[in-house]
Amino acid sequence: MNSIGQNNLTGRVALVTGGSRGLGRAMVQALAEAGADVVIASRKIESCETAAAEVRTSTGRRALPLAYHVGNWDDAEPTVDAVVNEFGRLDIVVNNAGMSPLYDGVDTITEALWDKVFDVNLKGPFRLSTVAGHWMAEHGGGSIVNISSRASQRPRPHTLPYAAAKSGLNAMTVALAHTLGPSVRVNAIVAGTFLTDVSKAWDAEAFARRAETFALARGGDPSEITGAALYLASDASSYTTGSLLTVDGGQP
Repeated sequence: MNSIGQNNLTGRVALVTGGSRGLGRAMVQALAEAGADVVIASRKIESCETAAAEVRTSTGRRALPLAYHVGNWDDAEPTVDAVVNEFGRLDIVVNNAGMSPLYDGVDTITEALWDKVFDVNLKGPFRLSTVAGHWMAEHGGGSIVNISSRASQRPRPHTLPYAAAKSGLNAMTVALAHTLGPSVRVNAIVAGTFLTDVSKAWDAEAFARRAETFALARGGDPSEITGAALYLASDASSYTTGSLLTVDGGQP
């Protein structure tokens, strides 16, 4: 089968957390354009509904908006049930939802902030992956794609809780690949700096100076993560599992 056929997701169903904006929205669009029906899940149902309507109009695919807080352990099972009840299947999960709140210094990090960061970036992906992965394993298999961060490998002082959680996500990716295999593949995209709606609040001049150190000398456009997502979600990566795929423009 050629690469175009391997990337064809017609007949499959993909669930993307944090799918209403930023990298998640770009991946939702790409998955739908590749033929998948999509589930757009995030805390704000209104944003999910807007994104779902846009996907239906632009691709003709089915799109289900779901309110889902990934940090709530008990929400994963009803979320998977809702997807299966609507579509009869679940083939792809993209654990994209994440958060990296600012803090003044490590001595100001509260237990509540630490727990919230780990709930969203590590506990949530673990719970959804195990619930969805168990269902997939019993129904023919599937693919789980975790969205990690270069901060997991090159942490900076202002990202300590986030970096620690994403480092855990990397380890979890490898462990779940062995736990859920051979029918369910689990991989991660180690994402660099992408210019999403969040980046609009950055100091543009400071980021430009930092970007000069990147091999590509710029931040990424959200559309530039979609090739990696499609590869890991599709049959093109049928012999790839437990892998951490870096997409960062060559950050040092």
